[in-house]
Amino acid sequence: MKYFLTILISAVIFGCTQLTLEPSDFAWPIESVLSINENGLVQEERYSFSTNVKSLFFVEKNDSNAYLNETVRIIRGTEGYYYITANEFKNVYLFKADNGNFIEYDRIFISEFGLDLPAFNQRKPFIELLDGEQHVAYLNSDGIKGEE
Repeated sequence: MKYFLTILISAVIFGCTQLTLEPSDFAWPIESVLSINENGLVQEERYSFSTNVKSLFFVEKNDSNAYLNETVRIIRGTEGYYYITANEFKNVYLFKADNGNFIEYDRIFISEFGLDLPAFNQRKPFIELLDGEQHVAYLNSDGIKGEE
């Protein structure tokens, strides 16, 4: 009976608390440049990652076929958010994974004219956004940050 009571109390105590593993770092070391297939899917074998980006291109370019023959740039920051952009995008989109879906967390406006050659770099704790070789901004889940 003594062991049963100990197990029962332990189960109640540990069953009511949420396990948190910290600190955790979710960052991908480098961006992934992913081609979009004819169905709008991108897939990254290295991270066991895939998603459909048709609606992203429709929102950004207001064209349901804008994803054809395009690539997307994706990187994951230390907080676990996915940063996504593409050529001629005016925004960088932040997504979080939730129940098998990507949910838009934020949309960071970058340029009225769109990016010509976007690229991401991991610059902990930020994500650096480049256009070609030119630095554009440091980003995090709060938006654009000033120079360090």
